[in-house]
Amino acid sequence: MKHGIALLGIIPLRKESSHRSELVSQLLFGETYELISTANNWSMIKCSYDDYEGWIDHQQHHALSERDYLLLSEAEAGIALDLAFTATSTHRAIPIVAGSSLPFFDGMNFKIGKEKFIYNGQALPSDGKATALFERVAMRYLNSPYLWGGRSPFGIDCSGFTQMVYKFCGVVLSRDAYQQAEQGITINFVEEAQPGDLAFFNNEEGKIIHVGIVLKDGRIIHSSGKVRIDKLDHFGIFNTDTGKYSHLLKIIKRFF
Repeated sequence: MKHGIALLGIIPLRKESSHRSELVSQLLFGETYELISTANNWSMIKCSYDDYEGWIDHQQHHALSERDYLLLSEAEAGIALDLAFTATSTHRAIPIVAGSSLPFFDGMNFKIGKEKFIYNGQALPSDGKATALFERVAMRYLNSPYLWGGRSPFGIDCSGFTQMVYKFCGVVLSRDAYQQAEQGITINFVEEAQPGDLAFFNNEEGKIIHVGIVLKDGRIIHSSGKVRIDKLDHFGIFNTDTGKYSHLLKIIKRFF
């Protein structure tokens, strides 16, 4: 079995093996994957973090030995908190974004294989102790533009946003909103919701199409046009700019 790691800040993950194909997700620096197949200078991969599959440009593939992959899988990692910061080694300087993984991070240094990097930005451990800081992390993404398939502060979709915030909290969420709705513990009434819960929203056919993070005082932070804060009640999300409901509430789930 062959594996790889993202050694670029952001790597597009596409539905098909073409730059014109739909963006379905992104790999952030330090995230690993399984190499499934190759075709026409493209690689079909499965992301280690959420088992999501898609195609990356083979020029952006960086191979990992089985030994290094296992070591990285078991390693404690820091998670970059700065919106953008440069990690440097003796061989390269790589701009990385919030949510990137820093294997074997000691507060200033991390390593991938034999290559050692220096990272002087802010980072949090991936041990789940950041659950109390979820709102601080979420606010880092405020006003980030909406991007279908995005997972970075410079373009992110609704489920990418919740997945990245929860990554800091040590909770692994699936990639898409409907998949995330299958996780967690159901909360029966919006009045029982607590900050950090996830609220899911459906379309007229009942299909879950949107997700956001519950805040205190009847508010929700979510990615819709941009990462924004709106009002939440038993009916759904009330957009404070338009004065109208934008999403219909389906279910609320608790994860920590």
